[in-house]
Amino acid sequence: MAGICIQVINPNTSQGMTQTIGDAARAVAAPGTDILAVCPTQGVPSIEGHFDEAIAAIGVLEQIKAGRQQGVDGHVIACFGDPGLLAARELAQGPVVGIAEAAMHMATLVATRFSIVTTLPRTLIIARHLLRQYGFEAHCAALHAIDLPVLALEDGSGLAQERVRARCIQALKEDGSGAIVLGCGGMATLAQELTHELQVPVIDGVSAAVKMVESLVALGLGTSKRGDLAFPEAKALSGQFHNLM
Repeated sequence: MAGICIQVINPNTSQGMTQTIGDAARAVAAPGTDILAVCPTQGVPSIEGHFDEAIAAIGVLEQIKAGRQQGVDGHVIACFGDPGLLAARELAQGPVVGIAEAAMHMATLVATRFSIVTTLPRTLIIARHLLRQYGFEAHCAALHAIDLPVLALEDGSGLAQERVRARCIQALKEDGSGAIVLGCGGMATLAQELTHELQVPVIDGVSAAVKMVESLVALGLGTSKRGDLAFPEAKALSGQFHNLM
């Protein structure tokens, strides 16, 4: 596993959250794995809906292109909506893993049913769409929101972290689930503490995605360039997109 570099992309523009995500990624990375934690310079400060995701996807693609040019071995999209995931796979040579897909996969390996704890109630609908898209709908017992915005995880008050803890406890009491999936990249540093306290697997998608990318790289597997994930068709892009490909 020595000598690989994984680009971890925070799709929002928050430098503080990018640092939190990078720290969580480095905490689980194998010896010799370098983590390059990045975020766009333009876009939205937090991602809490379809509009935000559409804007953020462009920043993700710009970072994917930059990562390829820098020679990274794989990429993580560190937002629980997995914005721009399939487009990013078209643009990438190495594996690209979104944290929602990674966390859901990992949860099914350690429990038959899992619950999701996320931020705002409106994002529960997006999470349900992803569960259906990824084929995990039957494995998810319930979804819970702490009813605080994403950036509350970075405000230093500790309120958001305490609400995450309380919602995890509530989920275990009510849902009959065997694992918890944390539904925001900004919750990444909470997983190990909550796993120890609650005595069930609490899964952070950033950590899960980093280990998946490491495994794919170790197996010599990159994104398939056959079929719909082939590189985008060459064409002249105009305006702000002219250097995107």
